[in-house]
Amino acid sequence: MVNFSDYLPYAAALVIAIPFLVLLRQFVHTYINLKNQELKLLSVKSNSENKTHSYERMTLFLERIKPSNLILKFDKDLAVHEFIFLTEKTINEEFEYNASQQLYITKNSWQNIVDSKNAIIDLLHKTYTSLNNNPDLNEFKTVFIMNYINENDFIGATIEDLRREIIIIA
Repeated sequence: MVNFSDYLPYAAALVIAIPFLVLLRQFVHTYINLKNQELKLLSVKSNSENKTHSYERMTLFLERIKPSNLILKFDKDLAVHEFIFLTEKTINEEFEYNASQQLYITKNSWQNIVDSKNAIIDLLHKTYTSLNNNPDLNEFKTVFIMNYINENDFIGATIEDLRREIIIIA
């Protein structure tokens, strides 16, 4: 016959070890869940910072393509067609540099930014074709600014849309 008193120390150790192992398992499980939540929170925070940075960069781009800022660029001795070429080239290069920002900006806002860029380039060309008597650069710049002022402020509207969206994100 088997003597159960020989197994009594093992039974006592088992009675003590089982609750300890259950509590340890719960602790580890809770710790892992908390770390996963922390990683998700950090990811959301990082993504929010990327979005904020994208909105800032695109607002800066829009400010740079405002006609009042464009007319200050380049040498005053340029011919009008040279000014238009260099201005259009600068706008397109800066736009291409910032093209990756569309990953973080809503589709509607990105389309508004593209439309604003294209409208400025179109306005440059329309202004040039409307002045068919070979104007000097200062006359062209004045008419360019006046044409922009007479149209609706599409760049200002786009910046305002970006401002509203960033408030929602932040």
